[in-house]
Amino acid sequence: MGLWYNSPSRWPLASDMERGPVRIAVVGPTYPYRGGIAHYTTLLVRHLRLAGHQAPLYSFTRQYPRWLFPGKTDRDPSGVPLRVECEYILDPINPLTWLRLFRRVRADNPDLLVLQWWVPYWTPCLTTLGGLIKRNTSVKIAFICHNVVPHEGGGVLDRRLALTTLRRGDALIVHSDQDRYRLLALLPRANVVKAAIPTYAPLAQQPAPFVSRDMRRELALPEGEPILLFFGFVRPYKGLEYLIQALPRIRERLPAHLVVAGEFWSSREFYERFAQEFGVERHITFVDRYIPDEELRHYFALADVVVMPYVSATQSAVVQLAFGFEKPVITTRVGGLAEVVHDGVNGLLVPPQDEVALADAVVRFFTDGVGERIRARLAQGAGTSYTWEELVRTIEQVAQDLRRR
Repeated sequence: MGLWYNSPSRWPLASDMERGPVRIAVVGPTYPYRGGIAHYTTLLVRHLRLAGHQAPLYSFTRQYPRWLFPGKTDRDPSGVPLRVECEYILDPINPLTWLRLFRRVRADNPDLLVLQWWVPYWTPCLTTLGGLIKRNTSVKIAFICHNVVPHEGGGVLDRRLALTTLRRGDALIVHSDQDRYRLLALLPRANVVKAAIPTYAPLAQQPAPFVSRDMRRELALPEGEPILLFFGFVRPYKGLEYLIQALPRIRERLPAHLVVAGEFWSSREFYERFAQEFGVERHITFVDRYIPDEELRHYFALADVVVMPYVSATQSAVVQLAFGFEKPVITTRVGGLAEVVHDGVNGLLVPPQDEVALADAVVRFFTDGVGERIRARLAQGAGTSYTWEELVRTIEQVAQDLRRR
């Protein structure tokens, strides 16, 4: 098999395809599970159905054993969650459910089965399922690879487990050049296609059970100070410590306040001690919990800019969530972040692990009209070109190409 890497913008709409709508089955988390991949699965299935495709969704009866999950719970507390109709079948630690899902896929006989990969935990389940489907049906398999190897990992074992699972795919979809290169290093003859992670703007349009909230008052934030927002699960690869180190330099020139909104998956005490050592503990507000969908708009409305000092990344749903709320992003040139954040257009880019460059970028954003120009470009659509329709067209092209083989 040769390399397959095309530009989605050249691909046909569903109405232009040879057979019109097709049956595209999806396996992945959705409500009541929380987080970016659950939202991704839900929005993908919703847009596949809007495009006229039959898109059954097979989800999980359980994701992780409690002792393996680093957060407080994997359940979504949102009062107004994203939801689509689905069938809950799969338990990744119960092989009987793997067989049950295989039989369901064989009976449904979709044109394409979309499986999702992000951590090696899924290796036994997805490898077995993929093998059963490849040996006993003509169903084609496409993996969406959110991460080829884990953010905190990437060693020989992680690469071996990824290879074991992903070789079952007839096509592999990635969201960054970095993951494309990683996949081709593991599977040089694989069919790999890159598509940008789509916008999470639909979350900004979720109805809220209240009209407005005074978040400054609720969080006891200082009046008149610009707000920097660090959003999402706090994990080591996201580099929060570099933003904390940058804050004293920022405050020498700008009275900014940092809000860290998201559940800590690493020691909160570490970051609190870090803030104390740099003398900025009074200028940081920690909101250590998962932020429900209906509260997202309030946190992003509060922010002047979203800061993502990542040490490593492939892509990030936080970028697309910020763009969905028309909020600029200051982030690092790692992974695929620079593929969607364009310096001076919809955000600013800095080198990773460089608190001086990060501080200078934050100050520059608030001076010389830089932030105003970026906000104006976002309002004109500078961050909205990464749509779910584009991803649907990518998957349509995958299905069409595999039908011809």
